[in-house]
Amino acid sequence: MQELISSSPLSFVASVFVLSLLIGSFLNVVIYRLPIMMERAWRTQCKELDETPVTEIPEGRFDLVSPRSRCSSCGAQITALQNIPVLSYLMLGGKCGSCGSVISKRYPIVELLTAILTAIVAWRFGIGWESAAAMLLTWALIAISVIDIDHQIIPDSISLPLVWIGLMLSLFHRMAGADTLFVDPKTAIVGALAGYLTLWSVYQLFRLMTGKEGMGYGDFKLLAALGAWLGWQLLPLIILLSAVVGAVIGISMIALRRQERNVPIPFGPYLAAAGWIAMLYGEQIVAGYLDYMG
Repeated sequence: MQELISSSPLSFVASVFVLSLLIGSFLNVVIYRLPIMMERAWRTQCKELDETPVTEIPEGRFDLVSPRSRCSSCGAQITALQNIPVLSYLMLGGKCGSCGSVISKRYPIVELLTAILTAIVAWRFGIGWESAAAMLLTWALIAISVIDIDHQIIPDSISLPLVWIGLMLSLFHRMAGADTLFVDPKTAIVGALAGYLTLWSVYQLFRLMTGKEGMGYGDFKLLAALGAWLGWQLLPLIILLSAVVGAVIGISMIALRRQERNVPIPFGPYLAAAGWIAMLYGEQIVAGYLDYMG
């Protein structure tokens, strides 16, 4: 099996696609439970929050491992067969096997998206540590994006480890076969600093001019992580791509009246998408632009 995967890139990508469906299923758990875990921690640490009504926050142990997944409507425990990524959703017709309540399409979408993006990463980088690192970053960016869409927060428990992992990987930039992803330590450190300070400066300037907060600190940390992984040279591309896509989607949603002007739009997903594109093809995009301008 190992020889087949090593000799056939297509077999490797197919294997990664199937395994990533399981990763996508776990990411659904992270996306749902991590914000609740954070809120429980905040309520424990802050007496003022303890006085507010507690709604839909489960009691007892609640983390990424326990309790086992249950239907949010009837509380019935989800069996192993009902927990097969995508297939179980199709077999159940998108409904709970116990009470018949509708299961959100979010779950199979996240699973399929995770599998597709991970397969693209596998095809781009091939077999090796570079590919494994790129997959890890991809999974983290997916979780960050969906959590930010749902709750407009980017958990430090994901973004900060990404910063440190990016800096750590820079120590292995001379590894054979890793020249297209791992940057050198100096580039990673400057990238992390520049990523954080760039958005922090924009935030401070916007607040000074308008008296409002244009973005959250989670966005600073996410761009710092991308800078640590990809280097400071790709930060302009990431910022440009995320700003353009964010502006187009934001204006379109307002024009279609799907978003109120005074309702904030999460910026994390656009940063994540731009960072993922830059990870795969950033250097080619920059080189192509410079050739075109030259």
